[in-house]
Amino acid sequence: MQFSQLIKARKSIRGYLPKPVPREVIEEIIEVAKWAPSSMNTQPWYVHVVAGDVLDKIRQGNSDNMMKGVPPKRDFPMKEAYEGIHRRRQVDIAIQLFEAMGIERDDKERRTDWVMRGFRQFDAPVSIVITVDKALEHDTIAHFDCG
Repeated sequence: MQFSQLIKARKSIRGYLPKPVPREVIEEIIEVAKWAPSSMNTQPWYVHVVAGDVLDKIRQGNSDNMMKGVPPKRDFPMKEAYEGIHRRRQVDIAIQLFEAMGIERDDKERRTDWVMRGFRQFDAPVSIVITVDKALEHDTIAHFDCG
């Protein structure tokens, strides 16, 4: 397969079945991901696999904080709102998405539910969390290496 075909074939999944993911599958995903390049071969990542009750508690905390209006705490500074053409692209894709899902613009309940799915990690049965050592907290290269 050509690399361009691989990239064009990728998908962003936003809906998952409520089925457990076999440990072997998770281990294979992590094993393949370890081959990603990193700056100067530092491999700064730590991998944490979360599922079950722990993941449910994280989801609930995320949802509660969002509904209470608690501002997100980012690991590195970022501007919270897009502007100009970038905001337009964001709005355009949201319009297309909601149309495809049959969610009307004035259906606040379904729109809010969709947004909240992101804070619940789209109800995936497993979440793989990538972190870096606290000593690298201000090293943005380490954060991008984890991408």
